[in-house]
Amino acid sequence: MHAKTDSEGTSVDASWPPRSPRRPVYYVQSPSNHDVEKMSYGSSPTASPTHHYYHCSPIHHSRESSTSRFSASLKNPGGLSAWKHVQLGRGDGDDNDDDDEMDGRDGSKADKVRLYLCLVFLFFVLFTVFSLILWGASRSYKPKILVKHIVFESLHYQAGNDESGVPTDMISLNSTVQISYRNPATFYAVHVTSTPWELHYFQLKIASGQMKKFRQSRKSQRKLVTIVGGSQVPLYGVIPALVNSREHLNTVAVPLNLTFVMRSRAYILGRLVKTKFYGRIQCSVTLRGNKIGKPHNLTNSCIYQ
Repeated sequence: MHAKTDSEGTSVDASWPPRSPRRPVYYVQSPSNHDVEKMSYGSSPTASPTHHYYHCSPIHHSRESSTSRFSASLKNPGGLSAWKHVQLGRGDGDDNDDDDEMDGRDGSKADKVRLYLCLVFLFFVLFTVFSLILWGASRSYKPKILVKHIVFESLHYQAGNDESGVPTDMISLNSTVQISYRNPATFYAVHVTSTPWELHYFQLKIASGQMKKFRQSRKSQRKLVTIVGGSQVPLYGVIPALVNSREHLNTVAVPLNLTFVMRSRAYILGRLVKTKFYGRIQCSVTLRGNKIGKPHNLTNSCIYQ
């Protein structure tokens, strides 16, 4: 009988003097992505608009709510997919970084190759210029050759037969030629050779000899003697002075020409840089029967080319 209805309880509570209770603090929690997806998939274009409900709870439930939000985020596949996308994106970046690093290494190797090629080319240019300078400087140190004299040691004139058996006059001659060779170069030696030294009566060769090759050091000179001779050389009557003076050879006078070519090679930088000098020498001399065994001066009778 003393039971009260809801309206009466409400009125009685309202009649109590008002208190000033502590005002609870509320926070707003937005719906999770999973709820949004459910609402978006469940609705249709013709359905009623979706209402977002926000839940308000006191601050002392914030720890439980944050725990529920963390659990929801773990259950949310969208969040995991976003994490996967981030990780994939970072992997692609690493690949690009590796490619950039490889490109940088290739570029550095190419730069080193170009540097080495430039150094080789520079060395080649400098060596060429240096070699040309040395070669040009060596050209001014031409060897000095001087023919001193010739001595006719013996002269024999007699009748005989050539190799085919044809009878003709034969001559045998023996002589020595002395020359002076000087190397004026200050920084290299020379190697000297020559062609055969020949005595001609016009086009007929009546004597020849070969000079021994030698090496001449820098800023030095030497005297060299070469034997020039011929034995049983057929004349075929081409030297009338001998025919007319068969019995008196001491009165004979035969004009002759002595010719040879001197070759001088200077190796400045080994076999890489070398200088060559060629000297063609032609001397005029008269064979006189009354000067057999005596020197004939040739210092003013030679042409040097």
